[in-house]
Amino acid sequence: MLRIFVLIGFTYLFLHLHATGDISKYINMKYSYISESAIYIFVLFTIICVYNYMKKDKNNHDHDSCEHCGHDHSHEENSFWKRGLTIVALMLPILTGLMLPVATLDSNIVEKKGLYFPAYDEGDEYSQHQFLQPNTSGYYGKEGYAEVMDKGLDKLKNLKEITLGEDNFLNDLETIYNYPGQFMDREITITGFSYKEEDLINNQLFLLRFGIIHCIADAGVFGMLLDIPDDMKKDNDQWLQVTGKLETIYYQPFKKTIPILKVTDWKTINEPDDPYVYRQY
Repeated sequence: MLRIFVLIGFTYLFLHLHATGDISKYINMKYSYISESAIYIFVLFTIICVYNYMKKDKNNHDHDSCEHCGHDHSHEENSFWKRGLTIVALMLPILTGLMLPVATLDSNIVEKKGLYFPAYDEGDEYSQHQFLQPNTSGYYGKEGYAEVMDKGLDKLKNLKEITLGEDNFLNDLETIYNYPGQFMDREITITGFSYKEEDLINNQLFLLRFGIIHCIADAGVFGMLLDIPDDMKKDNDQWLQVTGKLETIYYQPFKKTIPILKVTDWKTINEPDDPYVYRQY
């Protein structure tokens, strides 16, 4: 019976995540069909378990007393506790998923983790988390990645104005980082939340979005360094839409030349309904 409740719980959890739209906080919606398929699988397993439970109950209706069954139940009692612990372990993700609020990543996460390029990180070289610059080269072969980037460049190279919107944010941002010289003095519009790094000088600010490549496990924070006007506020977690001319700068903390957007126009906006951006394939 407990198995049935666990399966019902997982079925409801996935239905709840899709109905509320919170599933997008965990995975790239390109792969939503996988979690949708899981709902049907859980329903099928639930039906099978209910059928087996009813069949077993019918076959064992004459075992009314342990005194007459002739079995040693000490082993069954040990198995019961093991099954109980397993059930508790399975129920935890259901209860936490339904009862705890979904936290949206913001500048507090950036402040704790810091901003850096993985190439200059002395930690785990296989870390999936990325910062500032999207990099999907690890998901392609060398030739395949070059082909993808060439297509991205062909898409943007003749545009006088480039807008990094919800659907193309990560894709086009990666192209710009790979070919910054192709976009010098080009007008670019970008939306994100502000983050003031301690190492930045007074007229600099990062504009960032949390992005998901496949799922929350490989989420990173991506965006651009801004050269801002004197009258522009420098508080963290402001949602802004800025437009400016692209230039490059050698940023010492990263030991790397990176794009910088010299802001010519800006405005404060409300946080989007979905603050995350997703890699498109």
